[in-house]
Amino acid sequence: MRLYDHRTGQAEEVPPGRVLRVQVLEGAGHRALVVADLLRRVAEHAGRGVPVACSPDLSVHDRDWTDYNIAPFELLSWDAPPPEADLYIASSTNVDVAGHWVLVPHETGDWYSVMANASMDPLAARLAMLEAPYRDPLVLTATRFMTAAARLDAWRNLVAGWARSPGRPMDRDYARKAERALGNDLDSPAALAVLDEIAADPDVPPGAKLETFIHLDLTLALGLVSAIGAA
Repeated sequence: MRLYDHRTGQAEEVPPGRVLRVQVLEGAGHRALVVADLLRRVAEHAGRGVPVACSPDLSVHDRDWTDYNIAPFELLSWDAPPPEADLYIASSTNVDVAGHWVLVPHETGDWYSVMANASMDPLAARLAMLEAPYRDPLVLTATRFMTAAARLDAWRNLVAGWARSPGRPMDRDYARKAERALGNDLDSPAALAVLDEIAADPDVPPGAKLETFIHLDLTLALGLVSAIGAA
């Protein structure tokens, strides 16, 4: 698995070993937490243990990260020195660490107020954050959030329809294509594009589309099966 390292200015192999210790530094925002969760899921899929710790001083609107399908992190104590990590995630360049670290800029824009006031699914925000390369600036406007929400709803409706078809094994070629993208500097936009490719491919049976979406959603964590049985 390769990940950009701000010390060298290029993608590098992540530190080796059975365990990859990740720490989210102070001041990080929602987007950094989503990226840390995605990183953990990708590395765990490769067979590694990935404990994630984070500073108690984060720049987020709420503390219920489970709404974004972020599994709990270890919350560090205010007064205890942070433990050493193999990989650090920051939302600013004011970083004083010796190890491999990556920058995930804060998302900006009015997405949160739109989501909260309309009681919309936070996983649409997760999708919108994954639609942009994690190292690029992201202006997450209400329009961008609503576009991601529509894309997510469309996928969920497709999955619900495929669930009524005969079962088939997943399409391993498409699955590997998405997994290669995620292993190459967490290229989530390319991995998401694979979902659109699968959905549009007339040569892939509906049952295989369903199983491939389910398999990839274990890593993307977008709740793609949530509409099954809803109609």
